[in-house]
Amino acid sequence: MERLIDRYEKKLIEQGLAERSQLLMAEIETEIVWNRDDPKCGILADVIKNMNISSLCFSPPAEPYRTLVDFLSSRADTITLKDNETRLFLHDLPVIREFSAEQIVAQLNRRKAVIVDGHGIVTYGTVSPEQTFVVYSSVLFSCFVKFFADFLEHSLDGTISDEEMTTFKRVMENLPPSPQIDMTFKKAPFTSENEVYDAVSEVGKPVVSYGFVDSVMGNISYLHKDILYISQTGSFLDELEGCIDPCPVDNSSCTGITASSELPAHMLIVTDSPKRAILHGHPKFSVIMSLICDKKDCEFDGQCHVNCPDPRYVKDIPIVSGETGTGPNALCNTVPKALKEHRGAIVYGHGVFTAGQDDFNEPFHNLIDIEKMCRTEYFEKLKKAGIEV
Repeated sequence: MERLIDRYEKKLIEQGLAERSQLLMAEIETEIVWNRDDPKCGILADVIKNMNISSLCFSPPAEPYRTLVDFLSSRADTITLKDNETRLFLHDLPVIREFSAEQIVAQLNRRKAVIVDGHGIVTYGTVSPEQTFVVYSSVLFSCFVKFFADFLEHSLDGTISDEEMTTFKRVMENLPPSPQIDMTFKKAPFTSENEVYDAVSEVGKPVVSYGFVDSVMGNISYLHKDILYISQTGSFLDELEGCIDPCPVDNSSCTGITASSELPAHMLIVTDSPKRAILHGHPKFSVIMSLICDKKDCEFDGQCHVNCPDPRYVKDIPIVSGETGTGPNALCNTVPKALKEHRGAIVYGHGVFTAGQDDFNEPFHNLIDIEKMCRTEYFEKLKKAGIEV
């Protein structure tokens, strides 16, 4: 029988986040069960014994993450970030210099993860090893976004250090090329509920496999006969079978309780426009470009994700502010309006929303195109700053 740690070990490796030979995962049953033997298990076992947890994950990141995480951790005792994952889950990333149980426990008692400089990342779960995977993945996403956003800002300011430039070149040697994707999905019309479930599940798999979301981020929905079928909160988009909620647009059912936290935005998109198929992903360069702003000494600095009054774009795609959920500063007030006039919208520090009138072919390819455009725009800005890639 497959152990839970085997499942999440496989996910970390397949998504290019860790290497099998260095990844350590533990699950607490009647005793501590490890995915493999390693000298570090002794120290990590002491961590487990001193915390009320059910699982633990430790690993140096796979490249290109390892080089950029080592760079960030070597320069600060706390890494602060601006992306949505950090605001919602991580707050900040503590860094320690010694691989010791005492120091690891001290930081994990206040944060979901700790970076041990020169060693790797430690995360834990109180319920399931799934939590360790989600946090580990989010840490790497956030560090990737921070490193590339900082590098571009320093390029534009002319403040890049020799060490930062050397690190950037090493990261670029291991950065995968932009994926070449030519896919076609089930075409509308969908005549039954089961066809809708299949369509939502089908598009979720490549959204994950091509790296347009990390861990449990992102969501998908489709409107069929006044019911919005939407991925559940905390669900993996490549494993949506049984994790799609039917939510009537008239709110006559309470199924929305377990639906994605961005259900209000999805509802407004489909009820205020002819678009029925919605994708929301967290492609990295789209998030990075949303953080880049030419305006200096702005009175809204630090609150850009809540309420940015200045229109900003990457080419034809608007960058909007907005927080998850409802309220005056929620993205349900900005994204639906933007999608009425554009093929997509980038939420500051968060990700991309796209929508299609019939099925998922249009929103999926727009998601790809927007991420490619943001990646191209990133490196074009570097060239203008005199950085040859």
